[in-house]
Amino acid sequence: MPASFKDILNQYIDALGCTASQLSRYSGISGATISRYRSGERIPSPDSQHFELLCQAISQLAVENGQSDLTFQKIADTFSTAVDMNPQLENRFSRNFHALLSSLSISVTDLARALNYDSSYISRIRNGQRTPSDPRLFAEGTAHFVVKRYPEASHRTMVARLTGCDPQELMDDTAYFEALSQWLIQGENKEKDDLSDFLRKLDEFDLNEYIRVIHFDKMKVPSVPFQFPISKSYYGLSEMMDSELAFLKTTVLSKSMEAVTMYSDMPMEEMAKDPDFPKKWMFGMAMMLKKGLHLNQIHCLNRSFTDMMLGLESWIPMYMTGQISPYYLKTPANLTFSHLLKVSGSAALSGEAITGFHENGRYYLTNNKEEVAYYKKRAEHLLSKALPLMEIYGKDSRSLYHAFLHSDIASGGSRYGILSSLPLYTADEALLCQIMDHNQVTPEERTQILSHAREQLEMALQILSRDTITEEMPLLTEEEFHRSPMRLSLSGIFCEKDIFYSWDDYQKHLLLLKKFQECHPNYTCRLTTETAFSNIQIQIHKGSWVMVSKNKAPAMHFLIRHPKMLHAFENMVIPISDTAQMPHKASAAPAADHTDPEDWK
Repeated sequence: MPASFKDILNQYIDALGCTASQLSRYSGISGATISRYRSGERIPSPDSQHFELLCQAISQLAVENGQSDLTFQKIADTFSTAVDMNPQLENRFSRNFHALLSSLSISVTDLARALNYDSSYISRIRNGQRTPSDPRLFAEGTAHFVVKRYPEASHRTMVARLTGCDPQELMDDTAYFEALSQWLIQGENKEKDDLSDFLRKLDEFDLNEYIRVIHFDKMKVPSVPFQFPISKSYYGLSEMMDSELAFLKTTVLSKSMEAVTMYSDMPMEEMAKDPDFPKKWMFGMAMMLKKGLHLNQIHCLNRSFTDMMLGLESWIPMYMTGQISPYYLKTPANLTFSHLLKVSGSAALSGEAITGFHENGRYYLTNNKEEVAYYKKRAEHLLSKALPLMEIYGKDSRSLYHAFLHSDIASGGSRYGILSSLPLYTADEALLCQIMDHNQVTPEERTQILSHAREQLEMALQILSRDTITEEMPLLTEEEFHRSPMRLSLSGIFCEKDIFYSWDDYQKHLLLLKKFQECHPNYTCRLTTETAFSNIQIQIHKGSWVMVSKNKAPAMHFLIRHPKMLHAFENMVIPISDTAQMPHKASAAPAADHTDPEDWK
């Protein structure tokens, strides 16, 4: 395991048999600073004079002790391996620590109490703002906490997925501790970036294309009743998938139009590996929606982040229909038992398993009226304990969407946006009219767009009068622009018509954006030379909510308040690079009408 700077320094002092006072005299560095280096309170920068003086002093002491092979360069190279002097290892520690806390849903407060640290300090380590003074000791303390508080097989499986170990290897507590403590400092995170994958799928999703591919518009709901025994038990993973499909088939073929309630905290990854099941399940879900049934889906978020995002990915097409009400349970599910409950007007499916032993579970499907009535009551009680996971705004709920935005202005807090286009409210009306002129916009659409831009500006100015807004957006080269022209962002009025910038329009808007920032100290624009998404925008009201807005196919807004997902969005690393903050000074503006990307760096 990589040593810390203080460990290496103390090893040199011990090996040379010198004192801190001697090292201070030879280096010219104060005794107090040497003491802080030895305790880990301070670390010299690798390119600082103090670091050079320290290496020279150790080298000189080594020569006097007959260790001439201990050269200045060798000493400097050894110090450079210290985990707290290596930015790459520091970032890795922060990323791994964050991944661990997210995967196991570890409370920062509980961990801080166990390690005798302040919660805010733990949070700064998680966010990469701080590095522990002794990374090895911190990693070992964290690993001890996890071994003690997260001993279940399901927990060890999650850690195995992060570290790349075989889950069976971690069943021994000592191996569990050693693998985790070593991985925190120097291991590669084996778990994919599930949030970015989810957003990328949402960005690329086209409901019209999806309907065409699965022939949803041509589906006909059969009227022939599906017969199966009044009750049937299913055992194991394979039969469990059969029970899910039988429930969907029974629900679709029945005459009942009652809403369907579904909940499961069973792991999903094994089912997702089956080549046929996801397609059959999606077809069954599509048939329920085609039939016109409303679905109350209670998501289980007390699972690994991978499982959680995998589940949400599969729901993207259904969310777009407006027939889904997503919920979650605030109280965590029991970590020992896994459950499944799915109830429609004609059938009920109930399942149970010991967590970690999903393949040995039992699942019970029934269409007996008395039993279905019993399970309906259970579903109603479960739904009464659930909270909305997200509020989904489409064309039919545009008034609710705008009401939310206006009511939120009154609440304080910084805002952060990740945009796929330039913010509409930073363009003036002359430019917007110019853009609309060469896009054949109707008079009605023109009035609506200008009104929307004024409304957005008014709301932004109210927020900026007391809080900050930071927004990231793409800075395109002329070649990139002509390959994929930027469009006005109009999801706020649920307009799905493509209204494109010309290259000149785009350049003019960039200059207006710059002027807007210069006039509003609370506004920060960060231009990126590579964009992550082209069809979604993300707005975050720190500590309150995140909204993912899809621009078209169809235009929708997903308002998310769940703490775990909110934290994931606030701390995610968006796959974009070369971020350049827009300069504030007017003198930095290019003289020409056209803007070179280098002028923004």
